[in-house]
Amino acid sequence: MENKQQFTQLIKEGLSAIKTGSEIAAKSSDIIINAATNPKLKEALQKNKETAKIWVERTDRAIQETGAIGQIDNPVVDGIGKVHQNILNSGLDDYSRDLGIINAGQLALHYWIAAFGTMANYAKQAGLDETYKAMKDCADESVVADEEHTKVAEQILGGN
Repeated sequence: MENKQQFTQLIKEGLSAIKTGSEIAAKSSDIIINAATNPKLKEALQKNKETAKIWVERTDRAIQETGAIGQIDNPVVDGIGKVHQNILNSGLDDYSRDLGIINAGQLALHYWIAAFGTMANYAKQAGLDETYKAMKDCADESVVADEEHTKVAEQILGGN
């Protein structure tokens, strides 16, 4: 590895961005859950909220392992939050709003898949075994949540 110190700094910054993103997402999760009308969607969103708490714990442990400090802006999660807000404020009917919630939720999940997956790969390369496992588990769970959102969308679109 050419410059391990800079590579480790990149990992620390990535984890800090994940931490910030988690806090942004947590602030809006109850609002989004309350806005959903489809029971299966509400259930999936509630499950995601609980899983996100585990992601925060894992991220905190990864931050401890790497020595990352502070937080940095996360404009990606900020932007996804604005997409959610626009959907909730748009006056859509329940059907369309629920599908919009799924759409924005999947945008968020794809961010988490990428963020956790990248940090897992980087941590593995840097020999940060705990961080690797934590981020890999989060990435895998993000994929499962994304698949669940797709199934709920298909059920809503199919009238179920």
